[in-house]
Amino acid sequence: MSKAFKAFAITLALLALVVAPACHKQQPIKVAPSADTGPVVPPIPPTVTTATAQTVTTEPDFVSPKTETVSTDTLPNDIEELNRVAQARGYVQDAFFEYNESTLTADAQSALTSSATWLKKNGQYNLLIEGHCDERGTEQYNLALGDRRANQAKEYLVTLGIDSGRIRTVSYGEERPFDPGHTEAAWAKNRRDHLVLVGK
Repeated sequence: MSKAFKAFAITLALLALVVAPACHKQQPIKVAPSADTGPVVPPIPPTVTTATAQTVTTEPDFVSPKTETVSTDTLPNDIEELNRVAQARGYVQDAFFEYNESTLTADAQSALTSSATWLKKNGQYNLLIEGHCDERGTEQYNLALGDRRANQAKEYLVTLGIDSGRIRTVSYGEERPFDPGHTEAAWAKNRRDHLVLVGK
């Protein structure tokens, strides 16, 4: 045999070894039909889906810590300036009363509710409630009325969740009017509980 023929034969044999397994097909399993089932249908291969379903959960994420919203307002360190800012921005609001009354009106309750909301978020401050009256009535009567007004406001703030230990009261009666006038408009401004922030 010539060398060329031997090389051709070896190459052909190698090719047969490589190609033969690739061309080999697996024969399907044949099932004999039974009398009561009809023609045999080959089984359908299961479909494989590659998309993954995403689960949407509404449960809170307990792994990551919750961050509270921090106010960007910078409060002054000086307590007098702090009170001016707190009153101007409505953080704490005075409660006004009807003539000769210590019962909280709806407006007074609303003002105290707003104040309580701010006080809960700012536990570093205590509160002094000053009870005030207009000039009508005796000095003793107005001191007692101012005391009742201040304590009504304190009790209401406590029901809203403010610790009673953070609140002090004082009555000034008619001694410190906000408006020195002698008219109904002036008197209405003087019948109030004035809320003053104090440090701990």
